Amino acid sequence: MSFNGKTVWVVGASTGIGKALAERLADDGAAAVCVSSRSEDALQAMAAERPAIRPYPLDVTDKAAVAAAAEAIEREVGAIDIAVFNAGAYTPMGLDDWDLAEIETGVAVNYLGVVYGLDAVMAPMRTRGRGRVALTASVAGYRGLPNAISYGPTKAAIISLAETLRNELKDAGVTLQVINPGFVRTPLTDKNDFEMPQLIEPEDAAREIAKGLQSDKFEIAFPRPFVWQLMLLRMLPYPWFFRLIRTMTGV
Repeated sequence: MSFNGKTVWVVGASTGIGKALAERLADDGAAAVCVSSRSEDALQAMAAERPAIRPYPLDVTDKAAVAAAAEAIEREVGAIDIAVFNAGAYTPMGLDDWDLAEIETGVAVNYLGVVYGLDAVMAPMRTRGRGRVALTASVAGYRGLPNAISYGPTKAAIISLAETLRNELKDAGVTLQVINPGFVRTPLTDKNDFEMPQLIEPEDAAREIAKGLQSDKFEIAFPRPFVWQLMLLRMLPYPWFFRLIRTMTGV
């Protein structure tokens, strides 16, 4: 699949992975890359550098705003061929840092924000019998990990949501994919105070995602060596898993 002539919608596009992906898709020939986030200034700056980029600012926790943006894109630009729901919120949180407001923010942005996006694009895509949707989760959603109370469970929910919908959407002609990055240098990971193994740059992540969007595989996961380690961790029986996590992290 080529991006030439395609209309793409990237939500969560003002920084990090989303910004790098939107810029790459514009450079790779997409007819229009519609970008959304709360930061209108950042979106306008992106659009000033690349004519194919079209800003549609919104707050992903506002379901009416998400629906309105999708309708505006379809009306003003054309049918959305590819939608990437990438907005995310992250605050490192262990039990002693328990913060209900931060947990609610994680659910609102990381999970419901994606659900609102899906709700906005699925019906038109199913009616047309074509389309592609990618949901950004994380390898942190493979298993419950320490200090990820407001983040990991929401990413696990996204993975489960994608698995749940994959076959039914495929039957309707719509390809659904899940994106599971490892550590990527972004404003979110800048909050971490620990060494992040196999940390990559947003441009590297964008390259992997763009390649994955041109395939029919369900999961776009990277960097591969780190992903394989986490996949093995996911296969461990609970007693071994909890013992290993305590050995590795002290928690």
